[in-house]
Amino acid sequence: MNVDGDEVDTSKSLTGVSLFSGGGIGDLALQACGVDVIVAAELLPDRASVFRSNYPTTTMIEGDIRETRDQIIKAAESRLRGRTLDILFATPPCQGMSKNGRGKLLQGVRSGVKPKLDQRNRLALDAIEVALALRPQLVVFENVPEMQNALIEHEGQMRDLLELISEVLGSDYQGRWEVVEFADFGVPQRRQRLISVFSRKDLPRHQYPSREVLPHATHSQNTSMFNRPWVTVDEALAAVPPLDAKSLSAASHKDIPFHRVPILDEAKYFWVSNTPPGKGAFDNQCVNPACRFDKNPTHGSKHNSDGINRANRDTPLYCENCGDLLPRPWVKDGESYRLMSGFTSAYKRMRGDLPASALTRNLSYACSDQKLHPRENRVLSLHEAFILHTVDIYDFKWCRDDGKKLSDKTIREIIGESIPPKGLEAIFKHLIETHISQHSATKAA
Repeated sequence: MNVDGDEVDTSKSLTGVSLFSGGGIGDLALQACGVDVIVAAELLPDRASVFRSNYPTTTMIEGDIRETRDQIIKAAESRLRGRTLDILFATPPCQGMSKNGRGKLLQGVRSGVKPKLDQRNRLALDAIEVALALRPQLVVFENVPEMQNALIEHEGQMRDLLELISEVLGSDYQGRWEVVEFADFGVPQRRQRLISVFSRKDLPRHQYPSREVLPHATHSQNTSMFNRPWVTVDEALAAVPPLDAKSLSAASHKDIPFHRVPILDEAKYFWVSNTPPGKGAFDNQCVNPACRFDKNPTHGSKHNSDGINRANRDTPLYCENCGDLLPRPWVKDGESYRLMSGFTSAYKRMRGDLPASALTRNLSYACSDQKLHPRENRVLSLHEAFILHTVDIYDFKWCRDDGKKLSDKTIREIIGESIPPKGLEAIFKHLIETHISQHSATKAA
């Protein structure tokens, strides 16, 4: 289906190749825009299995792209049968993208200290080799904003990754990239990603290229006559039945698949149940009915002499007024307690009046970054994650093609590694309208 309700003429479907495809969440957007993903590639067998169960007509190439690159090219050429490839979509691993920034890395190089560079950053170049062989109309990368600062070592030199990609693609392509906030496209989740678009300049439509890579935002935190307000967690989850992590009977819903949450032990439930929206349990105040002192110092962090950000160790665990144990994350050593090591974002409750924080691979863990339900004493269920990630508005099956059980862990990882398809669909629809030329049955020269 198309999230805007527009019918797609499948008789004139566009062609696509998807690299680093995961379970196929991003490919939902391509499919909704009338793109036939003819070939996909994925390293991990469990992700590839989920992909195959949802895209049975796509040729899935499983394995390391550094070893399967030629196989991907041959499979695509075979499926294209002389047609032009319209879109090559690549989402290389983001774990190697440095948050330190290009300046700090280059400073280390100039001072003689060779930085440790993650070799996974080079996988983007393998995607470019596929693009050079297939010459798609569009090459689209999706990655974390830190890709703008990513450096790799190439032919003995430290190079900016995006600049190198532009150089390798050569004069036939022009490239632009922008950071997009997916909440700005009606997604009930704040998730920022860098969208990099490289388009062929030798096709007729590119004689008057669009200056804008991305479509205009449809939503905004600050409402105006041009934008609707962000879709909030409370709005998105309004119809979802409540759960509670205190007991097994209250922690799942018998009629809604995947609407279940982990049980919290007594201590964690005490911390969570006393945590207000938008706050973390490390800042909880006294709950002694005879005291209710709310001026206990809150938690924080500071950089040490090595420039490393460390959580404070002197945050009080006992009320400074009455001496009672505060509902803050603790570790028990015998009969005594000490504050658990962690940042203020741990055991933090989402705000219901905002889109959710970015869903990560750890979305089912209360101790992870802003993962508590905005009102109820629990984390989000997978059912709620599907809604906040906008997977629920598409026809997607959470199963493997080999019949084996799909674990909740794998589902969490697929969600955390992907981006909301509703926002991506809006982007691809815009790119197709502004950059894709209608082509004939024969491949463009």
